[in-house]
Amino acid sequence: MTTILSANGLIEIPEVFRKADALKPGQRCDIERVGQGDYRVRVEEKAEGPSENWVEWLLAYPEKGWFVEPERNEMTSLEPPTHFAE
Repeated sequence: MTTILSANGLIEIPEVFRKADALKPGQRCDIERVGQGDYRVRVEEKAEGPSENWVEWLLAYPEKGWFVEPERNEMTSLEPPTHFAE
């Protein structure tokens, strides 16, 4: 099957292949140059959106309760500084 390289250097995987392999937008692809004009493309099995990755990463983080909110008196004062560094 033939496809056209876009002006931005993008190659579209034809619809018949996307449907046959149930490919989804956002799936990562690995492209390998086998030889001059010969490339191999492999698509990762799972499509993940950006928010999914962050949520899974945060939930999998091993250390819980590491953040301690500072007391109010430790926070930056809203009053202007009394002196400036020169």
